[in-house]
Amino acid sequence: MSQISFIHGFHSIIAKLRHQPEAILEIFIDAGRHDARVRDLMRHAELHSVRVVPVDGKRLEGMAGGGTRHQGVVARVSGETLHVTLDDVLDTLEEPAFLLVLDGIQDPHNLGACLRVADAVGAHAVIVPKDRAVGLTQTAIKVASGAAESVPYITVTNLARTLRELKEREIRVIGTADEAKDDLYTAQWPEATAWVLGAEGDGMRRLTRETCDQLVSIPMLGSVQSLNVSVATGVCLYEARRRRKV
Repeated sequence: MSQISFIHGFHSIIAKLRHQPEAILEIFIDAGRHDARVRDLMRHAELHSVRVVPVDGKRLEGMAGGGTRHQGVVARVSGETLHVTLDDVLDTLEEPAFLLVLDGIQDPHNLGACLRVADAVGAHAVIVPKDRAVGLTQTAIKVASGAAESVPYITVTNLARTLRELKEREIRVIGTADEAKDDLYTAQWPEATAWVLGAEGDGMRRLTRETCDQLVSIPMLGSVQSLNVSVATGVCLYEARRRRKV
């Protein structure tokens, strides 16, 4: 018997509908929502003959695990086809890409916290390398408080190659480094961005750093020299979100 799971969030579900519609068994939406995002989702569902069921908020919270930011939409999916690729996500976007790239994060608590930030700012996906990283452990999922299911989590074999592919799509790759000449609040960048944050202590790997289009630093005005990676992620992504038009 196939394993059944739930995913939630508009980006994750629309990406599934476009690239793996057979994986979605049915979609549940908040009966009180009638906005443009819901209408767009329903158009995609109708195109692929996927049943949409209006339900109340409490039922959605139960399916999403409780206490999570499900955005008013949850899909019941076949557990055998949960994988989403970066192309799946990027090909569904109707706005400039907003991505988080984590290079070699080893602490599952930090990974979970970064996922929560990505969900909170509306990032389209989180990209991580397959090797030299903690992976999506149960601890990371728990700390993420539902964000592990609502934000597409994409594991890639070669991070530098993936960054080059993003650049080919005209997505600016911005790395964070203490020694960068430009700081976060004076640097300029386009709306389509991929923000790269490195591992605790060591930062980005050399090849990752060299692949970035630009580097920025977070101003440090006190006695400490650096921030925890999840805190730095929050600072960078919220400044990027503040500047976006959508």
